[in-house]
Amino acid sequence: MRHVRRRIVRRAARLAAVGGLLLGTTMVTQAVASPPPDPVPAGGAELVRRLGAERTAGSWIGADGRPVVAVTDLGTAAEVRRAGATPKVVRHSLSELRSATATLRAAPRVTGTAWAVDYRRNEVVVRADRTVSAADWATLTELAEDIGGHVRMERSAGTFTTRLNGAQPILSTSGRCSTGFNVTDGRRDFILTAGHCGPTGSVWFADGQGTREVGRTVAGSFPGADYSLVRYTEGRAGEGAGVVAVGDGQGVRITGAADPAVGQRVFRSGSTTGLRDGRVTALDATVNYPEGTVTGLIETDVCAEPGDSGGPLFAAGIALGVTSGGSGDCRTGGTTFFQPVTTAMEELGVRLITAPGSPPPGPGSSATQSAIAPGAQSPAAGGTGTPSLYARLTDPRNTGPGLLVVAGSLVALVATRWIRTEQDRRAYQRQYSASWG
Repeated sequence: MRHVRRRIVRRAARLAAVGGLLLGTTMVTQAVASPPPDPVPAGGAELVRRLGAERTAGSWIGADGRPVVAVTDLGTAAEVRRAGATPKVVRHSLSELRSATATLRAAPRVTGTAWAVDYRRNEVVVRADRTVSAADWATLTELAEDIGGHVRMERSAGTFTTRLNGAQPILSTSGRCSTGFNVTDGRRDFILTAGHCGPTGSVWFADGQGTREVGRTVAGSFPGADYSLVRYTEGRAGEGAGVVAVGDGQGVRITGAADPAVGQRVFRSGSTTGLRDGRVTALDATVNYPEGTVTGLIETDVCAEPGDSGGPLFAAGIALGVTSGGSGDCRTGGTTFFQPVTTAMEELGVRLITAPGSPPPGPGSSATQSAIAPGAQSPAAGGTGTPSLYARLTDPRNTGPGLLVVAGSLVALVATRWIRTEQDRRAYQRQYSASWG
């Protein structure tokens, strides 16, 4: 009976080893024969920089969340596709679009106008608010026709104004603004806010009575750009410096700074209208405010109202801009422009103060925001579950597990053969000894 059981065990072991050998061989064969995995999409802005302004015409985020790059020829389209992004062949290059905006900038200034490059429609959009006269509108239209068919004219119902009057309100003799982001030069801390909020030397308070001094403006630029630095009176931003307020005692941790992409969902916080969201509609926008012309702005469809000036624009915990101005309001909607924080910090020689213990989200992070109490610990980042052992071993594009199964099966076959041989040898010795005696 014992011999029967041994034979059954040996036979089962051999069958399992042979089965493993066949499975491992199949896995390796499939891995070699299967197509390579899809490439990780390169960033649209990165591809535009790499391929050049003559072969591309900007980029944006598509409906599927993947970058779309406008290109001027099929060869460049193939390169974009190999990089993992979606190409769209267009007529006008980025160089042509920039040339159009340069021509508009060189023309006599008309207050109440703005223009930006619409990458998705491959054209420059010129907007004029209700303060622009019929004569000025006719002059602008004639200029647009001279430039070419890639300039589109639009009338805006509102008025392009700065939003003087973030998150928390700060007040001075110039009016009320919102704090943007906390920054530092390594020695002292500052508030990064809008430049039109007040000139250098402006003193800011946290209350209307002027008893709680926050700091004073020490540097800035407006018009031309729209940013300024308010140096804290005490020199430090204090606890929660890496969090922007979004209302009801809640805040969002800021973990880094970056430039946005057209089509990206963004959030804005301000002392007048609180937290609002929308999409980036254009980059490198120019606005002719009554106070002067500002260039290089982020254009969005997020609403804003007076008092929201200087407030933060962010997405997924990444600082993007501070509120400059726009048209419309949060009842009817409108267009709002933002000063990019990356440009402002580079010019001012400061860096962002980020929330401790919160690493920047990866490229695939969602653009939705999670409100937290300032100073609270952020939850652990979620992610996809770890694949099961079976899924990892049967992945047809992974040769490693297949080779491991093949090696293990060969070892099992050799082991079972050696065990059988050893058992037969011992049995023979026992039988021989009994016969000899």
